[in-house]
Amino acid sequence: MRDFAITVDASGPASQSRRRVLGTLLVAYSATQLPWVYAEPSAPADLTAFNSVSSFLIGSDVHDSPRSARLFEALVVDSPGFAADVQALSQWLHAHPIAAEQLQGALDAEKSVLAPLPRKIASAWYLGIVGTGKTARCIDFETALNAQIVAGVLKPPTYCYGGYGSWMAKPV
Repeated sequence: MRDFAITVDASGPASQSRRRVLGTLLVAYSATQLPWVYAEPSAPADLTAFNSVSSFLIGSDVHDSPRSARLFEALVVDSPGFAADVQALSQWLHAHPIAAEQLQGALDAEKSVLAPLPRKIASAWYLGIVGTGKTARCIDFETALNAQIVAGVLKPPTYCYGGYGSWMAKPV
């Protein structure tokens, strides 16, 4: 019986290019195995604080959703210091363990500059409206929390059933 020996010259240019191709294929394959979460950009710290405070206020987990980002951006436009105030409220909540239903009373009792913030955030989530008066903007209507809460029993209208101005007619 004969022994066969195969010798491979690993120092040639063909071998180096083969290694590059194999390395590239290995990296490409590895990249496809990463979860999509790692490929998405992380939320800025201000939005993360907003989501944390929002979750605390509305009693439901708020994910980094497009709705959350739209509400946050609208609130920042409405009040330029909003992002800093949310960070301050988040820090206040970490320093003062308190129930959500006691938060507004505690901030009012302290006469804190952060006292209007919980109302503003909760109003944005529940009504889907940011701002007041002529500066009010509807950011989210059909999926605002006030419609979701009663959705099992009521179907809040999402449009006017009559023509323009029909709601203004006095009843007979």
